[in-house]
Amino acid sequence: MTANALAAPRWRDGLETEYAPLVATLEQLIPCMEVPMHLPWIDAINALKKDRGAVIMAHSYQSPEIFHGVADITGDSLALAQAAADCDSDLIVLCGVHFMAESAKILAPGKTVLIPDLEAGCSLAASITAADVRALRTRHPGVPVVSYVNTSAEVKAESDACCTSANAVQVVEAIAAETGARQVIFLPDRYLGSWVATQTEVELVLWNGTCEVHETFTAQQVRHTREQFDTKVVAHPECSPEVLAEADFVGSTSAMGRWLEKEQPERVAMITECSMADNLKNRFPRVQFIKPCNLCPHMKRINLPNIHACLRDLRHEVVVAPGVAERARRALDRMLAVGRREQV
Repeated sequence: MTANALAAPRWRDGLETEYAPLVATLEQLIPCMEVPMHLPWIDAINALKKDRGAVIMAHSYQSPEIFHGVADITGDSLALAQAAADCDSDLIVLCGVHFMAESAKILAPGKTVLIPDLEAGCSLAASITAADVRALRTRHPGVPVVSYVNTSAEVKAESDACCTSANAVQVVEAIAAETGARQVIFLPDRYLGSWVATQTEVELVLWNGTCEVHETFTAQQVRHTREQFDTKVVAHPECSPEVLAEADFVGSTSAMGRWLEKEQPERVAMITECSMADNLKNRFPRVQFIKPCNLCPHMKRINLPNIHACLRDLRHEVVVAPGVAERARRALDRMLAVGRREQV
């Protein structure tokens, strides 16, 4: 029986009153009829979490009932990686995709890291293997490798440094300065790499990977959205150069939030995963969010029933081979040393 097929926890009297602030939040973010369906799961997960002494971490692309309802720590890939490294709990449940759970395990090797669904993957991580990285090094001897955090542990282990979209430019420049290289191999996202190349004088060798969520946006869609709704447009750098050229602001998940805080637009179109806009509504109630968005099918594999089952049965533990983890950690530590230096 799958987690989705499990009987929902029973409704108990007083649930809506106990969770009144959360109910008010969720009713602004998801269809209000769904909220009573989620509350028993949220209540049961929070009780299990307390019993287990667990910390639940959720990426910004998780649905609002997860992001606001059960998560203790939320944020982008860099924030979750930093949180894993600093976490006091011995049990982490990572509500995100598999490479994020691997990164948490690598940075917190003594802790148990669980993921609610082992099949929550990533098109970028699937686009390149460790053997591909070794072949790139053979073709470009002496050129350092920077891998986007959206990669497997094995790929990270073959890399000199990792980065997120929040610090990709800074990591590329740091590794080039450290090694004296004029070129850097940047993988696997060719669109993020193309955008980074416009922000630095370091020459980049790119790989042909893409994010299946962001690559599907088109410049025509952006122009139509702007004209139809008279809206500002912010876009993630995993989108194509044609889409980025239409945007008022280009930045990572976290940078989008900082831009909204600074600019306070009347309307904004978020050219990224749908739940990003849903979760930001709570922070910016006066901003009207236009949603020409795409759902990440992998992120949406995570849901309240399988989070509950994961905690209840302590299942889907993420394991990384010690040799791979040790080498991958060096690349991740370089990413964390650079930190978040994006400017808005």
